Amino acid sequence: MEFDLSQALDGSPTFDDETFQLSCYDMTDVEDKTYPLDKGLDLVISYNRKTMQRVANLVVAVNRMKKSLKNCGRGLSNEQLCSEILESLVEETTIDTVEQPSRQKIYTRVNSVKHCTITDSSKKDVVHGPEEMELQAITLKGGSCERKVEFTLLRYVTPEPQPGKGQPVVLSIRNTGIHISCSMTGNRAVLKLERCLEEHLERISDEQNMDRFLFYHTVTGLDETKFESVRCPSWYISTSCKDENMLLEMCEVDNVGRLKSFMIN
Repeated sequence: MEFDLSQALDGSPTFDDETFQLSCYDMTDVEDKTYPLDKGLDLVISYNRKTMQRVANLVVAVNRMKKSLKNCGRGLSNEQLCSEILESLVEETTIDTVEQPSRQKIYTRVNSVKHCTITDSSKKDVVHGPEEMELQAITLKGGSCERKVEFTLLRYVTPEPQPGKGQPVVLSIRNTGIHISCSMTGNRAVLKLERCLEEHLERISDEQNMDRFLFYHTVTGLDETKFESVRCPSWYISTSCKDENMLLEMCEVDNVGRLKSFMIN
């Protein structure tokens, strides 16, 4: 035994040896037992595979009820009597919870810069106008190659790399101070172009939403690349499967109507 049942009581249990043994072992097909607690109050026990621990809990509860009911008057209503029983059994416990500070994720830029253009898997090129804060995917004809956006790919490292994820990068439009970002608006991730000084992106943390500029750069088969938002996991930079002159947008991984693979040129 891991405990002495007598320690939980003021005196010895009122059950006889036979009743006590019946309560300690598995019982099947045994009638309910009734024990008088006080005038007009009985305890009915239905046997159903009682363990010694359950027996101990039951005896302690009964003993506490008996001590509490001794101080009650004889003229209590059923509601008052029920309230007294509950007060004798229920203990209030106050638990102080300490909010643990969240661990800040830091992404540090490495000395690796790549200048490139980007084409989706259906050969549409990414373009934008000089006054437009948006990107489009267009199939360019000969002589229009100057409309392609030239990107600067800035690479980052973190002390806690995510398994299965690519390298974090920032996609910037070269020599403009304009960067692609992604943030949640309602239940959708939204792709934007934002101006930000490059020195503010030397070290990026997930505080103040600065990781909205980061994307996981993952190389898939045939040298194709996917860009998954760090701020909005499972949302990818994408283009339309069929339509021309459509905006680059974010889409979820299971969206079959969007192209999520790109060629880095």
